[in-house]
Amino acid sequence: MLSGEINIVRMGALVYYTVIFPLSFLPLWVLYGISNLFYGLTQTFFPYRKKVIDSNLSRSFPNLSETERKVIRKKFYSHFSDLLSEGIKNLSISERELRKRFKVVNPKLMEELYGKNKSVILVSGHYNNWEWLITSQAFLFPHRAIGIGMPLTSKFWDKKINERRQRFGMKVVHAGNFKEIITQQTEPIAILTLGDQSPVDAFKSYWMDFLNQKTAVLFGTEQMAHQYDYAVVFFLVRKLKRGYYEMELKLLTDSPQEMQWGEITEKHTQLLEQEIRNKPEFWIWSHKRWKRDVPANLEELCSKQKQKFNDRFKTN
Repeated sequence: MLSGEINIVRMGALVYYTVIFPLSFLPLWVLYGISNLFYGLTQTFFPYRKKVIDSNLSRSFPNLSETERKVIRKKFYSHFSDLLSEGIKNLSISERELRKRFKVVNPKLMEELYGKNKSVILVSGHYNNWEWLITSQAFLFPHRAIGIGMPLTSKFWDKKINERRQRFGMKVVHAGNFKEIITQQTEPIAILTLGDQSPVDAFKSYWMDFLNQKTAVLFGTEQMAHQYDYAVVFFLVRKLKRGYYEMELKLLTDSPQEMQWGEITEKHTQLLEQEIRNKPEFWIWSHKRWKRDVPANLEELCSKQKQKFNDRFKTN
């Protein structure tokens, strides 16, 4: 490791152990005071990623007026400020407090699938508080909890954040080595995926209309469901009030191998879009979601993708 990298790791460790982790032991009402301060800064001196947010809102809601989009942006900043405080609290929040603040409306769906010895892919997006779900999933459902994600740029922060996420039983695995992990499991598992990130490769993505524009969507959930015959359950996290959330489950299919190319991806993406349109302030508008250009030969690309999918999964 180079000296510059060592210094960065040391600085990260210093900030984590002397500032961030100690802050997590403060009551949420105190942390929300910090949220209020950060929100005030976004409205005055620190308009965090304002250009990205405005561009995303303009493309997603072209029929809204500029004033209406500004209202969404303002509400988003308020929610995002709370997410930062709740993310800090997530580092040390107790199981008891999580159970009080994050509840599942219809847990019997997962219990029934577990009783059938059926593994599950839980899929949604970065909508409301997903960090509390990652940390609490292991005690919310009977399935062995596994989360798939991309590693953070900083190895130190990636390690520390995932250590805290896993303290109640969740197993966080990186997208590059998830196959080895899931094939080792001997009991039904529930794999948590957030399917609204911008894909790395536009030519391996599923292209569809999402929020008024052609969008590249991660196709991993659909491929995994077909390959391993996992049930697919869409989940939606709703904010009841500050610091309190509920999660609702919707079974998309328990027979994925009967579904056609793109059907699963279309379903979970459309359900997410529906909720974003209903309550847009709770989605992460600061994310550069539309980084991938639409391929010039999109129709030909989709045709080849469909043929490749059918050759792999629809041979019988």
